Amino acid sequence: MKLRTLLFAPGDSQRKAEKALASQADGVIIDLEDSVAPSGKEAARAATAAMLPQITRPGLVVRVNPRETQWHLADLAAVVPGRPAAILLPKCTGRHDLEVLDHHLEALEVASGHPPGSIGVLALVTETAASLHALDYRGAPARLLALCFGAEDLSADLGIDPRLPDGTYTAPVEAARAAVLVAAAAAGIPAVDTPWPDPKDPAGLARESERAAQDGFAGKLCIHPAQIDPVNAAFTPAPDRIRWARAVLGAAAANPGSGVFALEGKMIDRPHLKLAERILASAD
Repeated sequence: MKLRTLLFAPGDSQRKAEKALASQADGVIIDLEDSVAPSGKEAARAATAAMLPQITRPGLVVRVNPRETQWHLADLAAVVPGRPAAILLPKCTGRHDLEVLDHHLEALEVASGHPPGSIGVLALVTETAASLHALDYRGAPARLLALCFGAEDLSADLGIDPRLPDGTYTAPVEAARAAVLVAAAAAGIPAVDTPWPDPKDPAGLARESERAAQDGFAGKLCIHPAQIDPVNAAFTPAPDRIRWARAVLGAAAANPGSGVFALEGKMIDRPHLKLAERILASAD
């Protein structure tokens, strides 16, 4: 599943969901959590469950309500039969949450006639201050596809604004952002960056997306269709990077069994191979 652009759409608005599904986003997240009022939870769940079997586009994700809420299990039971590509788990507080979710999904997959493990999981892992104490996802269930960074909920929990006047993050939010990148790398999975909150500020979105790509994020959550093209551009490697990556893999193939070899006068070793493979995966 490609993760450059993951576009949210509220589960209680068929019009917005259809618009998101028709977009060029890599993935669409039908949201049952933040964008749906408590009074509309059941209607949004029912509408989403009815919509899922009719959707053929790849990359369909459903954000369910958090594990500790009264809606969580009913959300899972309703949407798993429609077999979305993944479930987005909000307010994830650690690996234990994912292990519990894995058990629930496996039982619901079997009951729905789906292969166990066929539905992936994306986890929002920095939405509370408490979650920062459990950012170790090594050994998490294999269905975990990526860790997602959420700045807005975390800053609300801390009682601060997430960004300074120049658009950069405040110190604790910046520390959490870096911690997600490290945790994802340690777990061997990608990290996805937080949404840019202002759809009317494309320059700010472009700056933040470019920086996120440079820092190692695989993509970015989006809250408006207008954000898709700038984010896709930021997370698509430049032609010279693609040429370099292909040259590295070609040279590696020409030097089988060699841990280190020269390319254009520079020494290439295993870390360069891993980087080249990642660049080409992003460009594919």
